[in-house]
Amino acid sequence: MFLTKECDYSLRIMRALKNEQQRTVSEICDEEHIPDKYAYKILKKLEKAGFIQIKRGTNGGYTLIRPLESFTIFDVVSAVDEKLFLFECLKDENLCPNNNNKTPCKVHNEFLRIQNVLVSEMKAKNMKECLK
Repeated sequence: MFLTKECDYSLRIMRALKNEQQRTVSEICDEEHIPDKYAYKILKKLEKAGFIQIKRGTNGGYTLIRPLESFTIFDVVSAVDEKLFLFECLKDENLCPNNNNKTPCKVHNEFLRIQNVLVSEMKAKNMKECLK
């Protein structure tokens, strides 16, 4: 679960859009201290995931289109980073040689337990509750 800068910035973008009013990328970036080079990329991902609407043109901007009650921190972070892992060894492609069916790695299993707790906590409250 490497929470990347993109994850952080995506949550800040949601905070900037919480009032469901159209905002420009400049307003969002200035208010939330996000470099615009990241913002455009993240906004596209959030649009693709169905969180925001992008209106292009001179009167364009970004608008939250889902109620804050309908999604969690986990949903936003997952839209930006599809696979979240606390440690490298939890990734499927990084099979740990010390963790197999014959001799399960106790450290690996503990990391997995911790990751599951974090995911559960990220899903525990909706965004409206988080942004009070």
